[in-house]
Amino acid sequence: MCCCCGWRMLQLQVQSHNKYKLYHNCSALSALMLPQSLSPFRPLSSSSSFSQPVVPEQQQQQQKPQLRSSQLVSLEYADLNLSYDLNLGHGRIRQHVNPFSPSFSTPAQVPDWNQVFADPALPLMVDIGCGSGRFLMWLAKRTPKVRNYLGLEIRQKMVKRAEVWLKDLALDNIHFLFANAPISFKQLVESYPGPLQLVSILCPDPHFKKKHHKRRVLQKPLVGAIVDNLSPGGQVFIQSDVLEVALDMKNQLDEVDALSHIDALNPDILCDSEGWLLSNPMGIRTEREIHAEFEGAKIYRRLYEKKQM
Repeated sequence: MCCCCGWRMLQLQVQSHNKYKLYHNCSALSALMLPQSLSPFRPLSSSSSFSQPVVPEQQQQQQKPQLRSSQLVSLEYADLNLSYDLNLGHGRIRQHVNPFSPSFSTPAQVPDWNQVFADPALPLMVDIGCGSGRFLMWLAKRTPKVRNYLGLEIRQKMVKRAEVWLKDLALDNIHFLFANAPISFKQLVESYPGPLQLVSILCPDPHFKKKHHKRRVLQKPLVGAIVDNLSPGGQVFIQSDVLEVALDMKNQLDEVDALSHIDALNPDILCDSEGWLLSNPMGIRTEREIHAEFEGAKIYRRLYEKKQM
């Protein structure tokens, strides 16, 4: 072998030895700088200390996305299996209306009760300001031959949607009317063949401004019409998430001698120190009730019963 070839082989051996030293030194440095589980000399295992940290259960629950109140409403009424893809025409549904507007001054037409209900002799519940109507539908579905239900709502689009839902549910003990209750309630219930057993006014429009308090649905003429037509033993259920509105309704009904609050008749019904019911006696929450409780608001409830004559 010539001297040139010998020199070249010696160079290659030196380079190879230097590469090995470089790799060995870098590997040793890495083993010192990185966690042992990531060292090039140890394989990464599922049980290594670098695996995903264990998150406490409470923290996991906090990390879960919270349901919106609208989703909670849908869950509450899920067994109705209603369709929400409805075409109600253009324009949004107003949340607040002026009941003194000329468009609401005409009394609702009294329906043919024999056409509306399968048995118009059954006791009647009237929900004043029934909104979407899901609260009444839920009740009607559970008591098909026990009670009839009438929902009065001042927003016509809400009534139209409720009527579409009723066709899907095929219930024959519930009906909805586009009506301004203070104007239409008296003639409607006086024409009904059966007894008026229950009237509910649940989370009505608060009309916060003092000049608009006269727009609130429960005024003395409506109180009189309710009490006069309510059968002995019949009940009035009110609730609101606005204390001022709840007190306004409470004060008006407390003044009626013919009514007694339920805790005076049944000590098993629990109330707080101020006389508000501790729980909802209806078995289902209204939509507004769900939204309010979701936001942390308190619901103020009262249940009155007409004295036996």
